[in-house]
Formats: sequence, structure tokens, C-alpha cells
Amino acid sequence: MHKADVEEKPDYPFPDWPDADKFIAKHQVGVWRYLRAIGCDAALADDLTQDTFLAVLRKPFEMVSDAASAGYLRRVAYHLLVTARRRSNRMVVTSSSELFEKDWARWTGFDNGDGAMDALKTCFERLSERAKLSLKLRFSEEASRETIATTLGITEHGAKNLMQRAKQQLRDCIEGKLK
Repeated sequence: MHKADVEEKPDYPFPDWPDADKFIAKHQVGVWRYLRAIGCDAALADDLTQDTFLAVLRKPFEMVSDAASAGYLRRVAYHLLVTARRRSNRMVVTSSSELFEKDWARWTGFDNGDGAMDALKTCFERLSERAKLSLKLRFSEEASRETIATTLGITEHGAKNLMQRAKQQLRDCIEGKLK
């Protein structure tokens, strides 16, 4: 038998999905953000996002709408995460995945969370400089409350209150923008 007689089937592009690139581009960020939100570090979220699309593209489903497709992708990603966590004997971050899924859909809408991220950026800029610095130190640099207090020249209790007020301001502002 000659090599020319054997038809090779490439894994990609997927013949049943002529618009696979567009589908991935439309939903990739949303899947990645969802995985990060449920507790994946960036590297695991990267891997599971890729695995999600490979799984879905290998066994295509009927696309009804973008929202339904996004929900299906999140469900596949969630199950891949559960499988990965079971293999490593680690707990799932949230105890109520259904409740989280509803909150996720409410916050991200149908744009992969781009609207929520834009609202967060706008609302973050409205915070005082001290509040912005405290949140950057805490969430970007993972600084302790003691370090934040020392940097800002306040007590640890003051740092805690400052961050709580800033997070509440962000929450209120973002919810207002998303309504």
C-alpha cells in the first residue's frame, strides 16, 4: 500500500467545524475567565481552556445560540477541572456550582465578561489613590495586611477597613454599570 492510498485525517482544522477558529476566538476568553473565577491558576486555566475546545471540537454539538454554546463550554471546562482536581486529590473551590454558574452568567452576560472587565477598570479608577494602592498590593502583589498598613502608614485594622470599603465601592459601581 502506498502512502498516497492512505487518507490522513488531520486533527485540525476540524472538518465538521468550518468556522472553528471563529468559534474559539469568540469563546476562549470567557472559558479562561470562568476557570480563573472558579479557582484555577493561570497555567491550569490555559491548559483546561485548550482541553475544553479540543473536547468540544472532537465531538461537535448543535449550536443553538452563543449563550447556549458558552454555557456548554463552561460545563465542559468545569468537568475537566473536577477531573484534574480528583486526580490531584484537591478540593473544588465552590460547593455550589449551580449557584456559581447563575452568578457567572449574570456578571459576564454574553460578552465573555468584557463588559464586566471594562466596568471594573472604570470603577477602579474612581477609587482614591490609597484605596487603589491597597487593592493592588493585596491582589496583585499578594501583600499581607501588615505590609499594606506599613506602606500606607495606617494600622492593620485601618488597612482592613480601607480594603473592605474599596471592594464594596467597586461592587456597587460595577453592579450599577451592568444593570
